[in-house]
Amino acid sequence: MPAMIETRSLRKVYPAASRKRVTPARGTPTPAGGVRHPTPHRGTGEIAALDGLDLEVQEGEFFGLLGPNGAGKTTTIGVLTTRVNATSGEAYVAGKNVVTDQVAVRRRIGVVPQRPNPDRGLNVIENLLFHGAYFGLSHAVAMQRAMALLEQFEIADRAYAKVDELSGGQQQRLMISRALLHEPRVIFLDEPTVGLDPQARLALWDILRILHAQGRTIVMTTHYMQEADELCDRLAIIDRGKLLALDTPSRLMAQAPGSTLIDLTLEGDCPAAAILCRAINGVQRVDEEPAGLRAYSDRGGELIPALIHAAEEAGCHVQNINLSKPSLETLFVALTGRKLA
Repeated sequence: MPAMIETRSLRKVYPAASRKRVTPARGTPTPAGGVRHPTPHRGTGEIAALDGLDLEVQEGEFFGLLGPNGAGKTTTIGVLTTRVNATSGEAYVAGKNVVTDQVAVRRRIGVVPQRPNPDRGLNVIENLLFHGAYFGLSHAVAMQRAMALLEQFEIADRAYAKVDELSGGQQQRLMISRALLHEPRVIFLDEPTVGLDPQARLALWDILRILHAQGRTIVMTTHYMQEADELCDRLAIIDRGKLLALDTPSRLMAQAPGSTLIDLTLEGDCPAAAILCRAINGVQRVDEEPAGLRAYSDRGGELIPALIHAAEEAGCHVQNINLSKPSLETLFVALTGRKLA
């Protein structure tokens, strides 16, 4: 079966002067979030937000784009939702070209922006009815669908409330209701839980699981590891506009170095301790951290005495030791040398 979403050698390059802005496609609004700190091309002054991105998302798949701010996640969503013009390459959504078939693409997608952007001069139900009218729905059909969605997402009692009277979590539920009103085939969510408290975040996860169980194709950007692990069928880890890894969360974590992470909180000369720790048999890698060292081991906690001895030999005092399993961030650090956040 053809992919529901496909990108081929997708590139987006900005002039250096537009570093903090997304260039929208003609006649379309600027997406929330924008591009944050992409990477300049050496010698050109240009900034590559996307650099040859190849992706395929299957129908009914919950697909995640994982990476730090500035990785190219929002730009990817912008291109796929026709709001950003790619510099080169091709992109298709539900079989429609995002450049030559923009109207057809928009009818097939629902978009939940990073920050809620309803019309604050309207109440909740009016926001949904206005959206329905934009997509050619009759008032009766739009009202029926709107009330059903508000009931499903447990905010029907707020149907006639002003947007500013809603909590952050309720506003995100409104955004999802709006995105679903015209019954799209694909839902795009750009960092949907940023700024939500833990309870609202978990509630939103439950909503997304329900949508996934209904067979919706969902594409979500995030830099939260747990969110990606809990929700996504497959993940693309991207950084500086490049695809670094693509697989299921469990298989990606299995690619991380070592079976155990050993974090040593040290007082003293960490670089010297790192050199000695790297020479220990069974240590695959040692990274210097702000408060000490992180060792990647394939022999579990068995190496703790040797690591302590090496640190003390370097003149360091070991203040604390913590063991943990590799995570998606572990893999990201191994691929890029920096953390997701």
